[in-house]
Amino acid sequence: MNNPIPVIICDDSSLARKQMARALEGWNVEITLAEQGLEAIEAIRAGKGDLLFLDLNMPILDGYGVLERIQRDDLPTMVLVVSGDIQPDARNRVKALGALDFIKKPINPDIVSDVLHQYGLLSELSPSDAPSPPPTEVAIDLKSYYQEIANVAMGRAGDRLARLLKVFVHLPIPRVDVISIQELDMALRNHIGREGSATVSQGFVGAGISGEALLLFTESNIPDMAKLLHYEGPIDEAAEKEILIDLANVLSGAFLNSLAHQLDISFSQNPPFIIGMHGDLPEIGDNGENSWDKTLSIEISYRIEDHKINCDLLLLFTEDSLDALNERARFF
Repeated sequence: MNNPIPVIICDDSSLARKQMARALEGWNVEITLAEQGLEAIEAIRAGKGDLLFLDLNMPILDGYGVLERIQRDDLPTMVLVVSGDIQPDARNRVKALGALDFIKKPINPDIVSDVLHQYGLLSELSPSDAPSPPPTEVAIDLKSYYQEIANVAMGRAGDRLARLLKVFVHLPIPRVDVISIQELDMALRNHIGREGSATVSQGFVGAGISGEALLLFTESNIPDMAKLLHYEGPIDEAAEKEILIDLANVLSGAFLNSLAHQLDISFSQNPPFIIGMHGDLPEIGDNGENSWDKTLSIEISYRIEDHKINCDLLLLFTEDSLDALNERARFF
């Protein structure tokens, strides 16, 4: 048997690294794992990566930064980008930076195999050869599943937004946590209480899972929002509200639809409504029988290139939804 080819899998998600390693079972490879870009660069310099499977959205040094350094320093590796960010511009940018090809998440072993055969990058093991076991990692916890589900859904949402609005959306690393309602109340009051802020809420429900999508805007961006949505006419308070509602429909709807697809369910979405504007503080939280003690939160910060539009999407699931949500997340 020929010597195995050194391969690096670089992704901040432990679940994504595990999925990619499984997709390479049956190929003659020796795998090194990296959690962010600097680790991948060090591994390439150490001769551990003739081929690099590279995520884009990572802390410290993201995939774009890795590609730039590989190109700048003429590092000896070939790169296949594996990402949930499937915007056309994302594909074009990584190709311009030297990536061979782009594989979209979630990882499909058949597609990985097709790409490897197309470029002749690796050789498959013969049936008589024992397959190389993937690197051992700690057990995957549910938070990692939600992190990767949110990452893929965010990429799908970014693609929809990019095509609909003719823009490039900078996608961050989703933040996933279980927080108490007291923590949520304090965070929302801190945002809503600021002069020049606006918060839009949209409820959703489906398959025993329900929650609320909150979009946290700064009102100083409203003129640029109007331009993006091709809104014509004077921007008075009524127009501001209409613009916020329209953009909330686009942003939260794109993510909720993408998330529902990952979970193999369908969400029914309520019309969005403004819960805080011009620093007004509404009553946050329900003190009745349906109040929550804690909630699973997924936070995403959208930034639209060449527009002064920054907003945070905060997805909150009711406490009684967590069992059904956990069950579906395990099948991702």
